[in-house]
Amino acid sequence: MQMDINKGLPAIQSHKDLHVWIIENLKMVPVPERAYGNFFEEHCYIVLHVPQSLKATQRVSNDLHYWVGKQAGADAQGAAETFVQHLQEALHDAPVQHREAQEHESDCFRSYFRPGIIYRKGGLACGLKHVETDMYNIQRLLHIQGRKHVSATEVELSWNSFNEGDIFLLDLGKVMIQWNGPKTSIAEKARGLALTCSLQDRERGGRAQIGVVDDEVEATDLMQIMEAVLGCRVGNLHTAMPDKSINQLQKANVRLYHVYEKGKDLVVQELATSPLTQDLLQEEDCYILDQGGFKIYVWQGRTSSLQEKKAAFTRALGFIQAKGYPAHTNVEVVNDGAESAAFKQLFRTWSNEQRRNNPGGMGKGIQVKPDVGKLRSQPELAAQLRMVDDGSGKVEMWCIQDSCRQPMDPKHHGQLCADSCYLVLYAYQNMGRVQYMLYLWQGPQASAHEIKALNCNAEELDLMYHGALVQEHVTMGSEPPHFLAILKGQLVVFQGDTGHNEKGQPASTTRLFQVQGTDSYNTRTMEVPARASALNSSDIFLLVTPDICYLWFGKGCSGDQREMARMVVTVISRKNEETVLEGQEPPHFWEALGGRAPYPSNKRLPEDVSSFQPRLFECSSQTGHLVLMEVMFFSQEDLDKYDIMLLDTWQEIFLWLGQAASEWKKEAVAWGREYLKTHPAGRSPATPIVLVKQGHEPPTFTGWFLSWDPYKWTNNQSYEEVVEGSLGATSAVSEITAEVKNFQLSRWPSHGRASPLALQALKGSQDSSKSELELGPKAGSSNSSSTSTRTTASTSTRTSASSSTSTTTSSSTSTYHSSPRSMVSGNLPREQLMHQAAEDLPDGVDPAHKEFYLSDSDFQDIFGKSKEEFYSMAKWKQQQEKKQLGFF
Repeated sequence: MQMDINKGLPAIQSHKDLHVWIIENLKMVPVPERAYGNFFEEHCYIVLHVPQSLKATQRVSNDLHYWVGKQAGADAQGAAETFVQHLQEALHDAPVQHREAQEHESDCFRSYFRPGIIYRKGGLACGLKHVETDMYNIQRLLHIQGRKHVSATEVELSWNSFNEGDIFLLDLGKVMIQWNGPKTSIAEKARGLALTCSLQDRERGGRAQIGVVDDEVEATDLMQIMEAVLGCRVGNLHTAMPDKSINQLQKANVRLYHVYEKGKDLVVQELATSPLTQDLLQEEDCYILDQGGFKIYVWQGRTSSLQEKKAAFTRALGFIQAKGYPAHTNVEVVNDGAESAAFKQLFRTWSNEQRRNNPGGMGKGIQVKPDVGKLRSQPELAAQLRMVDDGSGKVEMWCIQDSCRQPMDPKHHGQLCADSCYLVLYAYQNMGRVQYMLYLWQGPQASAHEIKALNCNAEELDLMYHGALVQEHVTMGSEPPHFLAILKGQLVVFQGDTGHNEKGQPASTTRLFQVQGTDSYNTRTMEVPARASALNSSDIFLLVTPDICYLWFGKGCSGDQREMARMVVTVISRKNEETVLEGQEPPHFWEALGGRAPYPSNKRLPEDVSSFQPRLFECSSQTGHLVLMEVMFFSQEDLDKYDIMLLDTWQEIFLWLGQAASEWKKEAVAWGREYLKTHPAGRSPATPIVLVKQGHEPPTFTGWFLSWDPYKWTNNQSYEEVVEGSLGATSAVSEITAEVKNFQLSRWPSHGRASPLALQALKGSQDSSKSELELGPKAGSSNSSSTSTRTTASTSTRTSASSSTSTTTSSSTSTYHSSPRSMVSGNLPREQLMHQAAEDLPDGVDPAHKEFYLSDSDFQDIFGKSKEEFYSMAKWKQQQEKKQLGFF
């Protein structure tokens, strides 16, 4: 289907979340799904994303992008912008609009295309397909870069294109050789291999062999092939280009501008700098928000004119030019009521009440009494309530004294000093196993020495429990509901001595305590200065004198507050208690406070409820500063053993450490603090920071994900396992190597490139194998082997199931799954496969590929597509569908 610039819009399939069109001859032409992620640099593209299956806590905006290739002409760019405007109007201004430039795309755009984006030279010739499957007469070199968001760029087929810090893929049709630079990390190698395997699946139907060069000295066969194509390398490798990622400090500089017309002139007037407030945005106006020159937002009020809305991109590009920013600066246009999560979080608070058309998101607080009985069965509820359970588990508590842990008597749990630090260890049952939370509570007056001792003792405990402790850093006044629930609503923070230990100053003769809260999940009591100005009509106060204890009820307090206060009284004082109502105080009450004084008497407004979606970022460091890369529409698949990930739920910051990143534990907590400190919204530095290690995730973390498989980490292959396994045949590599030797290709011409004879031999080897490769078993077929002398790359087997893909190193071969083949017949009843644990499956069934054992008719009925169509999809999409349908 094509769309002319002056004709109607293409039909959008409602069941698909992602739609991609290429601008070809000024027409809008749909791109086939298996070619998603391929972009020709002479074209422009339009991408529409409409999320279909995200849970309520992850509600995100619809997004409409137009992508501009480096070599795209002005006509194509103009057509793309016009098409975007037409689509925007047809979709009733619901999507957020983005302008994307090649190699400078937003994290949102890159998140659609996993495991990576491929930039292709030139243009798409008329009548040709985006991706030709089963084409083996290919010679190209791809430069692979990136951490969480990977991209591959076609570069010159020469050693001059290589450098020591990146990954390069020499694609020769039936053999794909991934060359890893000596300074690349394991994480980069693993992500490069995921992209290589994706290309193999999509473009070769899984019937090409992958070779990996980690060490040139050992990979003699693979290097012989590379040198046959590239010639002998002369001189040293180039150093990699420095990473130009924008760090969080640069993103913290936010400025808001009011844009309006005055006569024939366009006026851009600076209004405010960070932290911004939502009330600055007026519905009749348009604004530009400049985030440190890194990104430009245009906000359009709902009653602003149609002319202003159509001029949004033009104004943004004019602003970029006037500021001297690079032409590739990212632009995002948001409409009043349909703002993106990234835009909202540039403001101190954001309320959906002010934007009535905005879909609901995550609230800052739960206003109703929590139903803690459902926490075990509903991790999403645990995440929103910030409670792993109801607080009835086992509790141990220590006070940090003289750099050591001093156990506290359970009778005094919850009685803390503002100048001390405490450790609270909590054990609870989750899914049949014991899990642990370790709270590190830090008083505001604690010394640097005590804080250091707190962290050291936490590490000692973590070692004792073999790294199983989830550590949450908590400061006074910002305790999460679960911490308060553990203490049964009886948390009392003293400014001096609690009366139960010898530390601190002697108790003063008169003390005043403020009690806030309505139940055991939100009640805390803090000692305040004993003077009348500290009172507040919305709360309850406890005034302790040498002779009597006054329980003072402010006019604005509720019955629930009074009930909680009466429980706290017994913790603080055993003196005679006298209840005093505001306005009926005896003279002695005021005398004890040093006389009457003005105090806040207006009813406290409800806590502001902000609507912020949770956001997931990959963390890294550049020249000492934190660099974040956002992963949109995140799932458990986005957590990798080499990662340090930051999950921002607004009320808490989670730092997730993969198994191979545990040595970064100290840096991770520091990164969490830097994130809060540099956040444009002016976040509270007291926001709790939770350190979570792979395999020990609490429900307060897992509940933010669409689905969570607690057994996933036991089934995953690491990069080393994939590369170092000895599981398949090396026929394709051996065959080409033999051709290279037969033609004596080690005698190079003077310019260092392979001779025509060499390339002809290599081409002949590829062409001669094409028919065999096509005759080999297809993805998803039953297990078979070739009796031919030239066995193909499709015949490698692995335990009970085999894969149509093999990966070769200098001394070994390994397999990367694309689709399963098994000895078990593919006609098992769906009831034996759907929602079944691995141990309950019939003998011989591969738990990682349960869906394969369905009959073709059952597969079509359940998945809505054939097995061939399913296995041609990207792996992450296969996994997503399997999770939703009970086959994961």
